[in-house]
Amino acid sequence: MITIENLVKDFGAKRAVDGISFAVERGEVLGFLGPNGAGKSTTMRMITGFMPPTSGRITVGGHDIEAEPIAAKRLIGYLPENAAAYPDMTVGAFLRFSAEVRGLAGEARKRAVSRAVERCFLESVLHQSIDTLSKGYRHRTCLAQALIHDPDVLVLDEPTDGLDPNQKHEVRQLIRELGRSKAIVFSTHILEEVDAACTRAIIIDRGKIVANGTPEDLRAMSTLHGAVTLQAQGAMKEDLEALGRVEQVGEAFRIFPKADQTPAQLAQAVVDLVGRRSWRVEGMYSERGELDEVFRRITLPDTAQAR
Repeated sequence: MITIENLVKDFGAKRAVDGISFAVERGEVLGFLGPNGAGKSTTMRMITGFMPPTSGRITVGGHDIEAEPIAAKRLIGYLPENAAAYPDMTVGAFLRFSAEVRGLAGEARKRAVSRAVERCFLESVLHQSIDTLSKGYRHRTCLAQALIHDPDVLVLDEPTDGLDPNQKHEVRQLIRELGRSKAIVFSTHILEEVDAACTRAIIIDRGKIVANGTPEDLRAMSTLHGAVTLQAQGAMKEDLEALGRVEQVGEAFRIFPKADQTPAQLAQAVVDLVGRRSWRVEGMYSERGELDEVFRRITLPDTAQAR
């Protein structure tokens, strides 16, 4: 549904997006991650046709965003960062207006507004003017306008920004549900949203893609991935070092797999050793890997150097 080839965006001497390529299929929810200034919002503005690229090609549903902008944009629902709305309109009036802009009228418009209101939990503020809404409800109103025409492609820039924990949970559930039948790209700096909503994630830093994979693929890049943490009465570091590199974490030990060892093999080796030594286990688990550690390791050195 979305294909990006060698996308570049320059602002004078500054290159904000530097030759990135990726694709998003129907039924996929792609999390777009990166530090501030990495090029996330610029990329999303180019995908939607809001901003032209310096070079490269973007197609949406098979339509080139520059050569066939109307056909491509009909397929897109867009929630920009700091989305604007008409403050003197009520929520209902704004959504009816948004539906009309998308070419909906009569019963089709009424159904579209009703569907968007239900999906974004706006029933309680439907007759309230937008300038009186909390930041969270204002953001949900702008999300509703992105969904109003039931688009095949959703491009969402920080869709949970300003929401409280309960509202974030609702929006993440909505994204997962919509992702079964649509192609969704959403930017975020909240790493827990990768696990909560994404089928795949891209990390971008200084305009370049530095990681691309499923949440588990990214976790596997963590230095902790596959390590076994053990707390057991009688366990000694010297005994565990036969299994691999060991570090002490409080009262526990963390054992790292050898280069030729899978996480499952290490876990079994630890279990076997515990059994042979008859240690009393107080806690033991395999580390999945930490997304925030992967994110920092990939992006922080270059970002710090650039600053």
